[in-house]
Amino acid sequence: MKYILLVLFTTMCLSASAQWNPFKKKVVRPDAELLTTSSITRFAPYKILSPKILPVTYGPSDYSLEAAENVVMKVAQHNMRFRVYHDASYNFTELAHLYVQESRYSEAIWYLLQSNNISRQENDDKHTIENLIDIATVKAKMGEIALAQQDLTEAHDLAYAKGLNEYLETIELAGQYITQNKLPKQKPVLIYADGAQNSTKAE
Repeated sequence: MKYILLVLFTTMCLSASAQWNPFKKKVVRPDAELLTTSSITRFAPYKILSPKILPVTYGPSDYSLEAAENVVMKVAQHNMRFRVYHDASYNFTELAHLYVQESRYSEAIWYLLQSNNISRQENDDKHTIENLIDIATVKAKMGEIALAQQDLTEAHDLAYAKGLNEYLETIELAGQYITQNKLPKQKPVLIYADGAQNSTKAE
């Protein structure tokens, strides 16, 4: 019996000592966070280049210009019919600006002159000066530099006489633009809005 107990005791001691063996090699498990950090530093992230998208601006189409022209023309005819000349003067200037966008310079000048005639009768000096500056700009586009300078001189004299000093700088800048750029002479569109003139008179 003693021998049996001795054998059992020795086997239990051997199994316990095997678990606490100091010479047993320990398995070290790497930390997950350390592995993630090392992999990031090892492989640099791929940089996706974002393309630069520039805004694209489109000018007014022929259809939109024609539609706007029809609307302004009807308003101008209405104002002329009911003798609202002050508003009609600004309508004619707006029409001229539309014609400039279409490079219809002769028509633009014709409407600016009509607007100027009304603004002079209405003693609207500010609008007269603005029309003269526009006329000079259009004539410069047509290559008529000398005539454009005459219109600017008239605008300058009117602004000085009426004490409208805020226009003097604008007139000077317009004169510098005309003289420095020396725009090439372009072939003008020889349409003087005869149909529009007859329709406004008929109204």
